[in-house]
Amino acid sequence: MKRTVTCGELSAANAGQEVVLNGWVHRHRDHGGILFINLRDRYGITQTVVDQDAPAELMAKAEALKMEYCVAIKGIVQKRPDEMVNKDMSTGSIEVVVKELEVLSTSEVLPFMIDGDSEANENLRLKYRYLDLRREEMQRNIKLRADVSYRTREYLTQQGFLELETPTLIKSTPEGARDFLVPSRLQAGKFYALPQSPQLYKQLLMVSGFDKYFQIARCYRDEDARGDRQLEFTQIDMEMSFVSAEDVYSMTEGMMKHIFKTTLNVDLNLPFKRLSYHDAMNTYGSDKPELRFDMPFKDFAEFVPGSEFGVFKSVLDEGGAVKALKVPGCAHYSRKMITDLENIAKHYGAKGMAWMKVTAEGLEGGVSKFFTEQSQQIISYLEAQEGDLILFGAGPWSTACTSLGAVRSQLGKDLNLCDPNKFEFCWIVDFPLFEWNEEENKWDPCHHMFTMPQSQYLETMEQDPGEVKGDLYDLVLNGYELASGSIRCHDSNVQKRIFDIVGFDPEEAKERFGFLLDSFQYGPPPHGGIAPGLDRLVMIMCGEDSIREVIPFPKNSVGVSPMDDAPAVVDDQQMKDLHLVLNLPEDKE
Repeated sequence: MKRTVTCGELSAANAGQEVVLNGWVHRHRDHGGILFINLRDRYGITQTVVDQDAPAELMAKAEALKMEYCVAIKGIVQKRPDEMVNKDMSTGSIEVVVKELEVLSTSEVLPFMIDGDSEANENLRLKYRYLDLRREEMQRNIKLRADVSYRTREYLTQQGFLELETPTLIKSTPEGARDFLVPSRLQAGKFYALPQSPQLYKQLLMVSGFDKYFQIARCYRDEDARGDRQLEFTQIDMEMSFVSAEDVYSMTEGMMKHIFKTTLNVDLNLPFKRLSYHDAMNTYGSDKPELRFDMPFKDFAEFVPGSEFGVFKSVLDEGGAVKALKVPGCAHYSRKMITDLENIAKHYGAKGMAWMKVTAEGLEGGVSKFFTEQSQQIISYLEAQEGDLILFGAGPWSTACTSLGAVRSQLGKDLNLCDPNKFEFCWIVDFPLFEWNEEENKWDPCHHMFTMPQSQYLETMEQDPGEVKGDLYDLVLNGYELASGSIRCHDSNVQKRIFDIVGFDPEEAKERFGFLLDSFQYGPPPHGGIAPGLDRLVMIMCGEDSIREVIPFPKNSVGVSPMDDAPAVVDDQQMKDLHLVLNLPEDKE
């Protein structure tokens, strides 16, 4: 009995029709001799009924059904009485009276419930991922992922982009994370690497004259897995020739607007907000700020000299910063609750966290006694109200900002300030191109060495590398870094100057990136691009906290697949074919 309709498409308009449904037994209920069988496929759920007048053989078959049996049902569609319409189901106005039933396959007792929210631990869910994926939430997530991929292709193709593939087996050019290495059978002792990104190859495509490239690219990084990271992941890889950063912003914003409108029916406001790296850190303590709630912090240095608080004075004397964060309506926080927030600040390098509360009489508690004479000025400056809590971050500028920013992020969660149905995009721009490495006493690239400096710094780059801003940008969504990109350095002379500033040996550059640098001798176009993370984007759109919830077959937090036991030992012959000998630590043998 091949299906004629899916379990999600029937309505009252189909009443009287004979249909065949195929799917899984979602629920099975006996109401005094009348059996109700809810049948499920990825399109929805349809209630079917075996009534008291059914033949004994049919009734016996129906009574023997168990959850997740795969069945075929033939029957007649009938309207439900008005008082029995289920408005929570798209097919809730009808049911199918069963005339024939065929069991296509049976199911063992389930390791966890598929109906409703699963309380199974993650490893159990991953071991039986094929069952976990049957759950309504996972079906929704994976379908949205497919829709986002389709709409991405739709938009970029309409904009003249070509979808081109780049190699999966490449030369190892370690850039940050470790490469996954693949031994070559034909070239003994040599290894391929799996790409951490298609970066070098998409730049070569620009040199090749393909001025608009994109790829839904699989990427691989041998790093510790976290909630929003996996050993293998997918990004929307884009590169364009003859563009400025403004062109990249515009194209990316248009793509995001199209994706959100066509998949979630959400209208995004363009253009997205922009913050410089310095302003983002100085105001929110993060270069990926959560902007679904405001709560910025302010510089508090002007109130320190007139106070009697020696800790803040010492910080300023050493060239540090003091920041104040007003938390509306939280003066009721207990000392323990404040200590819990202080521990978060300490985790990010702070030595402590001062505080005070706003009352009808002024400032009270914590360090307020040191600021008695400035009480009203402080309240006015911070635009504070009675009942507010004021928290302070102090120390080197980066530590003061980052630690208080972490506290701000935690408060956003604790106070439920992040609307799950709201999507706040923001560009972070004007990143430093170089940062000083205290341990090695030299300049390092902040991101990577192949970013073009902003044009106003080209003439004076060597004079003060710390002041140079790169032509690079991050796209942030709801407190997550969604994408990074830059205008690339296509000028060989500028590239050599960058190598010189960071002390990167030209011979090593030739060894690691020679094929890209060689191509730049043959008329490379100015080019730039960006690579939004597909997994992370879909995770945010679904309201999930982990990208494992939007990847069909992910690894767990230690890089293992409980379902198929990857990674696994291979046999001796395979090792011989690859000219490999294991040299394991004693505790691993």
